[in-house]
Amino acid sequence: MNNTHKILRHTTLAACLCIAAAAWAGPGAHGPNGEHLDGPAGHSHSVASTAPRMETKSEDFELVATLAEDELSILIDRFATNEPVLGAQVEVQTGQVKAVAKFHADHGDYAVADEAFLKALASPGEHALVVTISTGKESDLLDGVLKVEAASAEHAHGVPRWAWAGGVVLLLLGAGAVALRSIRRRTALGSAA
Repeated sequence: MNNTHKILRHTTLAACLCIAAAAWAGPGAHGPNGEHLDGPAGHSHSVASTAPRMETKSEDFELVATLAEDELSILIDRFATNEPVLGAQVEVQTGQVKAVAKFHADHGDYAVADEAFLKALASPGEHALVVTISTGKESDLLDGVLKVEAASAEHAHGVPRWAWAGGVVLLLLGAGAVALRSIRRRTALGSAA
């Protein structure tokens, strides 16, 4: 087997290994709707850590609101004990737009999926939110600011793994082509001499 065939075989093998490694070992498994599947159990709908968040608290409650593409998810705990507040009545307001947050018993969160409300939060900027919590025995108003960056508004997830693998493959194929041209040039010069 001549050097040309060896180089082509090694370059092709390296390209195949790069594609297989990127497809198998890459982080961030995603489901069919883009949800992260490699997060903690019970939070299969969690969003990337770069998602817009708001944290606020009062004497009785503390909450974390996270904006995803299809909902505003709110986790509410008691401030003193960190015990989750389950089954409360929750309403959220931004500007003139109000929405009721539905409780998800399977996730332990409250979610606002109202299209008009999500549209109001979709534009980049600072959005003042007022959250009304009523548990029957007690009620409270918590307010805060949800900051939506331009990249978050566009739902940027970064460069997919297949793009990195494709880039590596192209780089290896280019290196193989340069090596092949060099060998052919040396062979042609050697036979002409």
